[in-house]
Formats: sequence, structure tokens, C-alpha cells
Amino acid sequence: MNKPAGAHLKLTWACKTNAHNGDNFLAELTLTNLSDQSLPASGWAIYFNTCRKIKPETVSGNVHVTHVNGDFWSLEPKADFGVLQSGETRTFAYEGLFWVISETDAPLGFYIVYDVGTPNAKMETIGDPVIAEFATPAQRNRKSDDAVALSTPAQTFEENQGLSLLATDAISKITPTPLSYLAGQGQFSIAKDTLIVHSADLANEAAFLQSSLLDVSGVVLQRAAITPAGAASIKLQIGAVKVNDTLAPNEAYQLDVSAAGIVITGASAAGVFNGIQSLRQLLPVEAYLNPQAKLNVAACQVIDAPRFAYRGMHLDVGRNFTSKDTILRLLECMALYKLNQFHFHLTDDEGWRVEIPSLPELTEIGSQRGYTADETDNLVPCFGSGGDVAGEAGSGFYSKADFIEILKFATARHIEVVPEIDVPGHARAAIKAMNVRYTRLMAQGREAEAKQYLLCDFNDASVYESVQLWHDNVICIAQESCYNFIETVLDDLKAMFIEAGAPFTTMHTGGDEVPHGVWEQSPVCQAFMKEQGMSSIVELQNYFLARYRDLLKKHGLVFGGWEEIALVKQEVNGAHVHGPNPEFVNANFRPYVWNNVWGWGQEDFAYQLANAGYKTVLSNVTNLYFDLAYNKDPLEPGYYWGGFIETRGAFEFVPLDIFTTATVNLMGQPLDKDNIASKVRLTPEGTKNIIGIQGQLWAENIRNRGRLEYLAMPRTIALAERAWAKDPAWTSIADAAARQTKIDADWNEFANRLGQRELARLDGFVGGYGYRIPLPGVKIVDGKLHANVSAPGLVIRFTSDGSDPTPASAAYTAPVAVSGTVKVAVFSSTNRRSRIVTV
Repeated sequence: MNKPAGAHLKLTWACKTNAHNGDNFLAELTLTNLSDQSLPASGWAIYFNTCRKIKPETVSGNVHVTHVNGDFWSLEPKADFGVLQSGETRTFAYEGLFWVISETDAPLGFYIVYDVGTPNAKMETIGDPVIAEFATPAQRNRKSDDAVALSTPAQTFEENQGLSLLATDAISKITPTPLSYLAGQGQFSIAKDTLIVHSADLANEAAFLQSSLLDVSGVVLQRAAITPAGAASIKLQIGAVKVNDTLAPNEAYQLDVSAAGIVITGASAAGVFNGIQSLRQLLPVEAYLNPQAKLNVAACQVIDAPRFAYRGMHLDVGRNFTSKDTILRLLECMALYKLNQFHFHLTDDEGWRVEIPSLPELTEIGSQRGYTADETDNLVPCFGSGGDVAGEAGSGFYSKADFIEILKFATARHIEVVPEIDVPGHARAAIKAMNVRYTRLMAQGREAEAKQYLLCDFNDASVYESVQLWHDNVICIAQESCYNFIETVLDDLKAMFIEAGAPFTTMHTGGDEVPHGVWEQSPVCQAFMKEQGMSSIVELQNYFLARYRDLLKKHGLVFGGWEEIALVKQEVNGAHVHGPNPEFVNANFRPYVWNNVWGWGQEDFAYQLANAGYKTVLSNVTNLYFDLAYNKDPLEPGYYWGGFIETRGAFEFVPLDIFTTATVNLMGQPLDKDNIASKVRLTPEGTKNIIGIQGQLWAENIRNRGRLEYLAMPRTIALAERAWAKDPAWTSIADAAARQTKIDADWNEFANRLGQRELARLDGFVGGYGYRIPLPGVKIVDGKLHANVSAPGLVIRFTSDGSDPTPASAAYTAPVAVSGTVKVAVFSSTNRRSRIVTV
């Protein structure tokens, strides 16, 4: 019997309300048969991904909806479903936990399997559903007390009201802001006869400068060891640089530009490299778009050094894969803005992304996602990756050669790679891959080898569910094979770092979100605990962390991990609270602290840990999670569980006093001032233990390069400003009104930097970077169009005949009379367009 092709099955999904049975949502999934074949009454199942937990007992439409694992679900017909005839439609309503307010929340990656459970099973891709508009307050708000304003053209206009276009000389020429910039007289012209003069120990930096200048001039400058008499040159040298207020004096530099030439003096090669980045920012922005054979640089002296030694970006490639080329583009942008740490989240439940030559199954199985009956060839789909194993985001890994190339590329730019292999939780991809290895070797009668790297206890009956809804994602840490596995992975990673000539100083273990209930009904774990005299699961986990710490110590590595590792549950006045775990203070453990969601009660965890002696990296979700949506708009991609983060949110982050700019909680309600006042502040010693800050890009919603670059930029530029530049003056202004006035003025200057300089540079940088172009603010008053943009300098264009704005459309410069359907958009310097606003 012929059956409908997956492409001929149309799905539509709609949120009906977020005020259903308390704080649950009600949604509808509509299936339409566009084929001329009937969909049979049985023998098929539709699979899909959704991060919002469905209540199966609430599903209507004569179908069963089953939670398979993680965000993977199935929909199958009940006995009375009947045949779905050609042209017929069925609707399935269901209730789910929490809320759905944007297109990001919709279920994705649908496919149908015919003859499911039989040798003749066949998969057909359906794809993503059509997502209905979020039109009503009940669809757009999370719950009744959601006071976060919906992002509308009028709302955006009001938010941008304090911005104005500044004169070019009122804008900092270098981002991040240097410690000092002193303008001189005249200029120096970099031309074809300009030499790059350097000693042998700065050959890498000289080669980078040569390549960078070629990109913007089309000219290959010659390099030399000395400056011939009368020759024009850019001289690179290592020497003393006098600076204060820095945690990384070795990265200091002095840049001198005069009519006679350019001299970059660095306290080290890294300092010289930083000076090169500042020189690149002094070049004409136009040259990034249209190379100029002669590059004029205004005379100046810059003396500079970073505030923090650790200035990082985190990228998750486990949830969804990111190509090597996209990684290199991100690293190139990081280098321009003097970020120096790349936290590379290589593994997770949903994927293992780096080749480990000693354990090929990790990538043979763990890097592939798609339709599978038993996960012996690949993992199940996640985050809408679909049934096709060759899908762009779901499957992929870095070969040994790829990884070494990434390491070399980063090292040449003085960026250190911090790999993360997530254990003991978030380890499902590894567990499944090692299960396949075990089965294969057991079938060959090689039992000892089969058990050598086994990560699970097959008889474990523990019942648990991770935050991401997995039921089998935690390693069995009571068997020696677990530690064999970790050591082998470490050995292979270290060998690749050595081959690349890259520094390997820190290993990030993840260590977060180990769910309640793990190991409790594992015969292996229970026997081990009895043998070791352990009375609690906490003791077992501490044993694992101690073993892991010893493995890292053997390799001379810093033990990095999310803050959960450094926290311990305590009972205070009858309540269970978390506090610093004294056991790991002197264990060379570096916590990366993310959880400061306003209103959750953990806002001061980072400061507690720093005060207790931990060298701490601030990774605060409220300002630095760049996978979260920019604002509350159903069309704006990204999650929002930790809030909404505009570029200004990252700019206003105050590392040493995060409470300075905190005003509202997750739901937009005013913060309890007494509660905030009770939170721990940094002590003088604790302040010394904040070693830096890091932005995070988690990949649940990063299905391609365009999405990654949209989420990353321009927020990463604001991150770099906060990681490098000294605290802005407003952090020390006690009066709230005066402080806000200064914040607004500083933001206006930074916003002008983006609109007039930085975004245009990115347009011509590494082939054009796909940063988010901000939507225009728009309102019509008395028949006149008023418009603005959050990055002054970008061009606003509009039409009033109902057509979409193009580069040829009228540019908005002042309020103008309009009538009819008005469409407005913002354009980049290369005429890339924002989303269109219709009023």
C-alpha cells in the first residue's frame, strides 16, 4: 500500500494560551494530509523534539504521545484513530509544563516512520511545522505576573530615545576602551614601501600583521629584521610598558604612531599582538569594505593593558554541531576584541564532537544523530535535528587534523583553548558510544577489552530525570573503567595540543546538573559505597571529583568546572542552602559561575566562592548568556529562562558589583531591595580572586552559522569592553539618578561605536560577519513617521506603498509625513537588512 511522503504531510503548531490550569500552557498540533494517498490507521509513528514537557494524559485526537528521552517524543495513533484521507486534517490539543511565548519554543524536526518496529521500517522527513502567530497577551506572556514588556516598534522607539548620533571625534577609536589614548599631530601612511620590522621571536605576530594589512590594502608588506636608513616602518618589539590596574601585566602594550612611523612595544609577544589589534582598529573602517593601497593612521600614543587576565567566550558544539570554518570565524572576531580564552564545550548528552583516536566509537556513534531503532549506529535526534543522519546541525565532529588546525589558529592569535569534556552528567553520547564498543567486543569474545572503558552499570535501576529530561545520561563512577576512559581521553587530547604547539593549562569537566536519584539503585555503586564505607551519594560524587582532580594534577592541569562542584548543601536555620565547599579550595579548582538569575536566591554564589578563596570566572546568565533572546519578541530566536539580554545588558554588566545595575527579576517585577542588600559582596581578598569574565553560547538553538553569528554579535563586543576596560565611572556613583544619567551617556557613546565603526568593520571582516542588525524603533505621530535605532550610524530606510524596503528606498533622517502601510528596516554598510517593521 502506498503511503503519503513525509513532505506531503503538513504540520501547524499553535500556542493557544499560557494561562491553562495554573502555569501550564495549552497548544495545538494540526496534521493535514496533502498527499493523494491515505495515511493508514496504524503502523506508523511521528517523532519530534520539544523542550517543553507534554502531559501525555491531556492529549486529544485519538493519539498517544510518549516521552522517549531528553527532548525526543513520539506520536502514534490509538486503535480508534482511523484513516486520514487525502485532504483531511486532524488537530491534537495538549497541555504542557510552564509556557511557550516564542517560535523558539515550538516543537521541531518532525519525521514519520512507517511499519515502525519491523524490519521494513521506513523514515520520511516531514520537517518543521508552520508556527501560528502569537497574537494575544495570553500567548505572549508567561503567566499573569509577567511584567516584561513585549518588544514592539513603539517600545523600541522609547528605549532608543536617549540615543543621538555623535560626531566621529567624540567616539573612542579603539574597542575595548584602552587605558589611555593621546592624540598627536599629523598621520602616518601605511603603503607598499612600509616595512614590518621585528625580531625572530615576534615572527608569528609579524606574519599576522602582514596578513591583516593585506586584507585591507591588497598589498603584501615586506618584513625585515632592522629598519634601513630612511625607510618607513611598523616596528614590533618587546620591552617594558608601565601600567597599573591590570591582572595581566604581560599583555600590556604601548602603540606610538607618528609621521615617522609606528612602534608597537609589548610586555610580551601577547602584548605586541594586543597592540596590533588596536592598530587594526585605527585603520580606516572603509578599508575593511573596500581595500585601500594607502592606509592613513592618525598620530597618537596608546598605553594599555587588560583589566582581567581571563577574557573568554564559551561555545557549545555538543547540542548542535558548528563547522570548523565557523569556529575559525568566531576566533578571528575574538582576537580583534582581545578576548583570549576559548571555552570549547566539545561533548554533551546530544553529541561527542572531537575525534579521540584511541576510542573511535565516540565519534562513529556519538557524533551522529538521526533516525535510529536502537542507537547502535547513531543517537536519536535532538533540538529539531530531524531524521536525516546527515543533517547540518545534528551530526558532525572535528577530526584530529581539524582540532589541531583550530588549536594552531587560536594559538597564533594568543587565544588559549579550554576544552570541556562533560562528566559525570551530560555524558549520554559517551555512554551510548561505549555501550556499542562493549557489545562489539563482547561478540568477539574480548571481554576484558569490552569492559575497559564501559561507562554504565547495565543493572542500574535508578530513577532520575535531568534538567534536559534525560533518564540515562550519568556515568557510573564506581567502576574503574570510568577512570580509564577519562584518562585515555585526556591523553589523546594532550597529544593533540602538543602536536599543535598549543598551551594546555586547563581542563573543564562540566560537572553540573547531576540529577537527584542517580546511582541510588545501581548494584555496582551500592557495592562500591559499602566497600569504601560511604554513607551517601554525596561522598561517592566527592570520590569521583577527587579521582578526576588527581588525573588532572598528573598532567599539571587546572581543574575547571561549573559552580556546582565548588558548592555543598548545608542546613541553616532548618533550610537547605548552598555554600562554598572547603574541600576544593586548595585543589586548583576554577569555578565558572553562571547562576545569578534574579529572584532565584543564588545571585551571590560567585562572590561567596571568591571570598572563600576560589579563583573564579564570572559567567553570569543574566548578562552573559548570549544564546538567550535579545528581547521579548515571538520572532526573536533564543531561550529566555534566564531573562532577555540586549547588547546593552552585556554592556551594563558590573563584574565586581553585579547589583549596581540590577533592577527587576525574571518576570520584570522590581527586586526586593532588602533581599538584595542581604546578599554577599566581595571582600578585598575576594576581589583578587575574580580572574575574569566569560560569555556563553549554548547551542540548543544554533542550527547553522547564521544563527550563531546573530546570537554572538554584537553582544560579544560589549563583553570584550567589560573584560578589558577598567570599571566605568558610573560604578562608583552612589546617587541612583546621577548614576543612570552617566550610564545612559556611556551607552550612547558605545552604541555610536557599534553603529559608526564596529559593525561596519565586521561587514568587511572575515567575509562579512552575520551579526544581528537591530530592529528600528518606530512610531507615527500626527501622520508623521518617527524612527530611531539602537546603533546610531546604521541607515534606516522606509516605504509607504506596502513594498519591502530595499537599499534604494528612502533613508529616514527626520520625522516625515507618511500614509498607507509603512514598512521600516535598518541596513548595514553592505546593505544587509534587519527584520522589517510594519506600522
